[in-house]
Amino acid sequence: MDSVRLAEVVRQELTESMHRGSVAVVDHQGNLLAYAGDPGMITYIRSAAKPIQAVTVLESGAAAHYGFTPEEIALLASSHSGEEGHIRVLMQILDKIGLSAGHLQCGTHLPFHREGAGALMAKGLKPTVFHCNCSGKHAGMLTLARFKHWSLEEYYLMEHPVQKLMLQTVADFTGLSAERIPLGVDGCGVPVFAVPLEKMALAYARLVQPAGFNERRKGACESVVTAMLAHPFIISGTGRLTTELMTAAEGKLVAKDGAEGVYCMGIPRLGWGIAVKIEDGHTRALGPVILHVLQELNILSREQLERLSAYAWSKLKNFRGETVGEIRPAASFRLEKIRRN
Repeated sequence: MDSVRLAEVVRQELTESMHRGSVAVVDHQGNLLAYAGDPGMITYIRSAAKPIQAVTVLESGAAAHYGFTPEEIALLASSHSGEEGHIRVLMQILDKIGLSAGHLQCGTHLPFHREGAGALMAKGLKPTVFHCNCSGKHAGMLTLARFKHWSLEEYYLMEHPVQKLMLQTVADFTGLSAERIPLGVDGCGVPVFAVPLEKMALAYARLVQPAGFNERRKGACESVVTAMLAHPFIISGTGRLTTELMTAAEGKLVAKDGAEGVYCMGIPRLGWGIAVKIEDGHTRALGPVILHVLQELNILSREQLERLSAYAWSKLKNFRGETVGEIRPAASFRLEKIRRN
């Protein structure tokens, strides 16, 4: 199958650009329920893997051993904006496990929070590992290494026990053998997993409805989902799609973005997982595509969709702040729904 046209960029009613991609909707038993494009396309799950990786930390007993709160568990699954609230929680985690910023191997970048980045630059300061959006995930990896008495210096390498354990967890959730999952190196230096889009959706279906797992893993899944639902700000940040979506959805879904146009959601009430990939990797198409998918699947109420309308039809503005166009779902974009007896 080929990808399809998912979103279009319109200026003065002329379609200037378009974004192709694919969507997969799967239940927790692995049944494909709906799709657009190629649900079998293989791509890196990127940061959408973080909630699954957080499960690895919890089911090991490490989070309970160090007394992590739901807010701290949420940070393990986050791609945060580097705001004060995120940094506070990260420092709490490091304090609990007896480590410091120097142990984090995630690298640095300016915080995603625009005002925070501007404040740093105005003071002539450079960003630190605390501002890195992946620092929560890395803190989780360090927590696991500390708890298991494994090497702290090399926790981010593919051959380290932490990474092998996380690969196995991803394999379990996607229903693949670890040997069949191609690995790459993510932006923060740790392994990243390439799986079919429908297997990403399956992982999220199993995260929100972990019926086939043992009791320890079920409890870890429930703790991660509960933490994400309770702390949507921690998962992303001020004004970002993931935080706004989970806040507006009021418990109807958990969501997590990944780089290069990947987005995954789990629907607890239905035990469904949804995975989206924008083929060209441009994240500006995600809002219109995701809200269109949720509308077609009747996941959100009309009122909830209206609260998110700014993401469903993103405005294009010129340098004067005037609206000159929009990014919207492609007119031809429809989910192919599979009927099952």
